[in-house]
Amino acid sequence: MAHIFLVKDIAFQAGLSTATVDRVLNGRSGVRRQTEMRVRAAIAELEKQQTDAATSGRVFAIDIVMETPERFSTAVRAAFEAEVATFLPTIFRCRFHFAEVMKPAELVQLLDRIRLRGTNGIVLKAPDVPEIAAAVARADRAGIPVVTLVTDLPNSARAAYAGADNRAAGETAAYLIGECISGMPGRVLVTLSSGRFRGEEEREIGFRRIIRERYHEIGVTEISDGHGTDAATGTLAARAIAADETINAVYSIGGGNRAVLAAFEAAGRPIRIFVAHDLDAENRALLAERRIGFVLHHDLRSDARSAFRTVMSRALPGRIAPASLSAVEIITPYNLPSAG
Repeated sequence: MAHIFLVKDIAFQAGLSTATVDRVLNGRSGVRRQTEMRVRAAIAELEKQQTDAATSGRVFAIDIVMETPERFSTAVRAAFEAEVATFLPTIFRCRFHFAEVMKPAELVQLLDRIRLRGTNGIVLKAPDVPEIAAAVARADRAGIPVVTLVTDLPNSARAAYAGADNRAAGETAAYLIGECISGMPGRVLVTLSSGRFRGEEEREIGFRRIIRERYHEIGVTEISDGHGTDAATGTLAARAIAADETINAVYSIGGGNRAVLAAFEAAGRPIRIFVAHDLDAENRALLAERRIGFVLHHDLRSDARSAFRTVMSRALPGRIAPASLSAVEIITPYNLPSAG
């Protein structure tokens, strides 16, 4: 049982004798399971107290850089700002850099500018392209941890990924849609904001795998590069619907959901099932209106917490637990969580 504390301190924290604690720490026989658990809990509490003392009053400035639709960046900003309060007295000051569409060269320029100006960490949602990975490597060499958010850069020098298992999310969407329309004629419209994002690619891979293995009678039509904006996504959806009258379901990976719905309505085509991602304000409204059936949601505050902890771990190596993947939840109109 690894630890760095004096036996007497552990004994005081656990409310046990030093002899008993010594028996537990050295793995001697005759110790009850409950006693061992008390010692473990005492060590965990001492570690927490040590971490709190080390970070008390510290200020961490971090930069959140995202290429994403405004509806999602608004949700991310709210999550990060809410999570800041839970880390007091440690202070996180967040600087947000959001754009709906950015060229890779613009993102690289921004990342390099942040690196040269100085920061304690960067949280990044960006395409998985070589020039972005190179900018991440430059930040890492400068001692700046980069945390990828909701879409990963697995072949980069990023410090951690904060988000859900995107492949599992795509598999979940395939199950929901497959169970709904299996055995009936139909085709699924899969929408991506861009093929450059690894997270969206992982969702599509998971989706196609389950459809191919379990629901092989269901076809898939993909549209991409609408960047999650209503105008571009709506145009792409309208073209796809006009070209194939069997499309009767939607898996929206990339957003623009109101525009997709409008395209179906304009064509006079019903949708048997619509599965979307992210519990932003738009999807909340669409769920409440029963215009979409399911939203695959993961807690952005959990992602923010993972990002903060990763930044702290660079300053306090070995004292902060590593980030973990967020759980994917299936949200319906009947289990819609409060907006707060």
